[in-house]
Amino acid sequence: MLRELGPLVAEEGIDLNDIDVPDMDTLQNALNRAVERRNMALFTPVGQARELALTALRLAIEAITDGDTTLAAAVLEQVEPESPDNSAPTVSSCIGAALGMLDDWLSGHHPQAPAGLGQRTRLPAGHWTGERAATDILVLARKRRAFRSLDTLLIKQGGHNVLYGSALALAAAVQTWSQETGTQVPDLTRTIIR
Repeated sequence: MLRELGPLVAEEGIDLNDIDVPDMDTLQNALNRAVERRNMALFTPVGQARELALTALRLAIEAITDGDTTLAAAVLEQVEPESPDNSAPTVSSCIGAALGMLDDWLSGHHPQAPAGLGQRTRLPAGHWTGERAATDILVLARKRRAFRSLDTLLIKQGGHNVLYGSALALAAAVQTWSQETGTQVPDLTRTIIR
């Protein structure tokens, strides 16, 4: 991790190979800013990383809305913690993409989302992995604060539950959107999961 943070901390004027700082607070503040920048990059996927995350989310949403918990879990279990060569969807990419979309849709900032989508979106019946995280995510997304609350969500719920909860909350929003517009879920996921 220090290898990854090294260039970011160097921009703050600190060389991690030869640490010479006036006090530990200066080093800690530089490390905090570097970690924040690294996390923002991880949770804001672009290019191939985003496409892989969106594909995994589409498949999970369709399985959840069909009530196929086994398939939904299988899709989400294929999401990897890291993919240095961008050949697989990553946990951070899926979470970041899902939270970003939910913030826009449920807060009323997406031009195509049905009016009041946030207030009408409810989780599907049953017991789901990540259900508590999904409940928190829905509340935050209605205020356009889910992505900004990422650190709190991860600390409170854990990465596994936030991944599953993000997919569950996204599926709930898509299902509500589908019912309100009369558009089938697979058709809708192809047009709005971007």
